[in-house]
Amino acid sequence: MHNESVVPEDTKGKAPQPFGPFVLERRIAVGGSAEVFLARPKIGTQPAAHLVVKRLLRSVREGGEFDALEREAELHRAVRHPNVVDVYGAGMVGEEPYLALEYVDGVDLYRLLRRAESEQRRFPPALAAHIAREVAEALTAVHGARDSEGNGLHIVHRDVTPSNILLSSDGEVKLGDFGIARFEHRMKPPQGSGGGLKGKFGYLSPEQVAGEPSDHRADLFALTAVFAEMLIGERVFPGSGQLAVLLAIRDVNIEPLRRVAGMLPPGMLAVCECGLARDPDDRYPDAAAFARALAPFEQPSREQLKKTLAEWVVWAKDSSELAKRIEGQIRDSVQRMQAVRTRSSGAMPAVRGPTQSPVVVQRPDSVAVEAGSRIRRTDGQLLEQVPFSKLIEMIATGDLGADDEVALLGQGFRPIRDIVELARHLLPSTTATTSRIFEPGVPDYQALLRETSMLEVLSHMRQKGETGALFVERARSMGASVRKELYLNGGRLLHVASSDREELLGEYLVRRGRLSREQLETALGSLQRFGGRLGDTLIGLQLVSAVDVFRAIRDQGRDRVAALSTWDEGLVTFYRGTAPTRVEFPLDLDLASPLMAGTILRSKGEPRTLLPAGSALIVPGPRYEAARLPRERGSAPASLQFVMTFLGERPHIDEALARLCDYRPGRDSRAVGAKEAAAALLVAELLGWAAWG
Repeated sequence: MHNESVVPEDTKGKAPQPFGPFVLERRIAVGGSAEVFLARPKIGTQPAAHLVVKRLLRSVREGGEFDALEREAELHRAVRHPNVVDVYGAGMVGEEPYLALEYVDGVDLYRLLRRAESEQRRFPPALAAHIAREVAEALTAVHGARDSEGNGLHIVHRDVTPSNILLSSDGEVKLGDFGIARFEHRMKPPQGSGGGLKGKFGYLSPEQVAGEPSDHRADLFALTAVFAEMLIGERVFPGSGQLAVLLAIRDVNIEPLRRVAGMLPPGMLAVCECGLARDPDDRYPDAAAFARALAPFEQPSREQLKKTLAEWVVWAKDSSELAKRIEGQIRDSVQRMQAVRTRSSGAMPAVRGPTQSPVVVQRPDSVAVEAGSRIRRTDGQLLEQVPFSKLIEMIATGDLGADDEVALLGQGFRPIRDIVELARHLLPSTTATTSRIFEPGVPDYQALLRETSMLEVLSHMRQKGETGALFVERARSMGASVRKELYLNGGRLLHVASSDREELLGEYLVRRGRLSREQLETALGSLQRFGGRLGDTLIGLQLVSAVDVFRAIRDQGRDRVAALSTWDEGLVTFYRGTAPTRVEFPLDLDLASPLMAGTILRSKGEPRTLLPAGSALIVPGPRYEAARLPRERGSAPASLQFVMTFLGERPHIDEALARLCDYRPGRDSRAVGAKEAAAALLVAELLGWAAWG
């Protein structure tokens, strides 16, 4: 029993087949890389009367990934614990690798949860605590595994999900499927495609979503998410799509759990909040500590809860009553549909003639589909047959405003502000809420970029913890202008919009090599199927992974702001307290990040040239004492925060750069590069943390 997809029934009835030392009785699951069989030994009952044989799929074998199962076996062999699925060995039959594992006769937690949900049967909190504690003890063994010489292996499972928590008919709990586990000393943050980030979206930790170094505490976050799901009967991180779920994880939005806090035993919510802390340092330090926190909730006793779990597993395995009920529901549904068809059979709508308005087809997951839309600008200008993708681009770049009207794909004219699929793409300053700032009055802050650099403006906004709208505009040739709108919340970047077509998400992904021009055109042509959202379109068409889209939107926001550092001309105006009307993807980005990126851009890739001579000193600045507090440092890049650790020593610039280049934020993560090191010193001085001595 492993984390694989359910196999169609027609594949289960095949006769047993010999396979090396085993007889494969039936295939019980198949996933993206392997298929799993219930098997028995050809001779005798060793290593077990029944076991699981895992084989790589042909496509994976042809890709040369023969070491995948051997690595999984290596990880399993390193951990021997009653709560961890046992591995019997790995081998080859001909040129086909396999892995032989313990068979757990029962169900996985995913199936148990879904059965309880379908029967509206509430999971007892004590039973949830018992299962979570058993898995925590498994993780204690996994994370504490050592090699033959006694050295810690620092294994991280990376896929602690309900499908990989196996429950036996005897009430045993076992953690399985080490297929994507890693030795922590081999782990690095995913580079390039986020498709390399394994684990199911709803159980990733915030640091994994962000692409930051992660360790065993990511497993504790995942286990706590599973524990919370048992308590509330639904995923703890809500969202209508993959991007929304990733946002909920980043922000640790656990409102579904907090809503039922009154139904939980006293102290249980606090346990969940600790395990789900955004900062790994605020979580339980290890799985043993988490297990100890769960122990008081195992009432009346572990022995009794084991018996209770066995009863639940036996109930979940018996699907006969559930099948009958589902069959009855389907039969009732079919009968109702037939009744509706009978009643409506005499009321068919007339077919339109060739001179009548064109037929518009409505899809349940999209806006109406037709050749193009009509646009009526506020000055009366009409545009005909505008493709949906072009319409979105015109709105996103500010070519169309909230008061311009659109006959969306055959419908009547309506203001863009009233069409949900289109209004989300408006530049925030064109909406009713933010347009008030253009009424007579004086902005709260104003600067000319020829006199004050954008880096100075941003550092000022961060230091003051400003909330409001920051508009930056400069003229282009032919009388046109480029405008960027930055919305801040407490000195952090909430949202950034730009009228520059080159800064649209699709163009950004093409430039970064994550998407081809042809793929972008395909996605733009399918926008209406996904409500006009390019990110959801790319994910839905499987052109880009959800994690890649998530990180691209975040990085695009950083880079849009960083690019402003190269502007030597332009006007900056700030209106305190002004907020955009709609932000579907709040960035929540520390301004220190675009400040560092902007420093590199402004120096044309050579930030060292902006520093004083190497013999000069770097000393504590006017905000040094404030920067010693976590609130001031915020979530600034690790290299910038590291500067604070040696400022008191007043080193020379060259020494400070050398220390930064030797610094590694996490276990075996990459060292800080020379450009990043120089940028960290420059931004530390901009923020007042440091000064030149």
